[in-house]
Amino acid sequence: MKTLQTLTKVTLIGVTVAAFAGCADMTPKQRNTAIGAGAGAVGGAILTDGSALGTLGGAAVGGVIGNVVTDDKKK
Repeated sequence: MKTLQTLTKVTLIGVTVAAFAGCADMTPKQRNTAIGAGAGAVGGAILTDGSALGTLGGAAVGGVIGNVVTDDKKK
């Protein structure tokens, strides 16, 4: 049992590091869209007691809000 817990922790840490590395070259608009989607998913899950539809709806609404509130920086 102890080995499974250790393996789970190591895997979770590895996935987290890989996810952060993949976000390193995001534009501010992409980053804020992802943050909004994550926050919306958490909010939707809390408000609907973990309903899958509520979580997906929250993620969609949060992603749209994060995208809309960020200015386009054209160079």
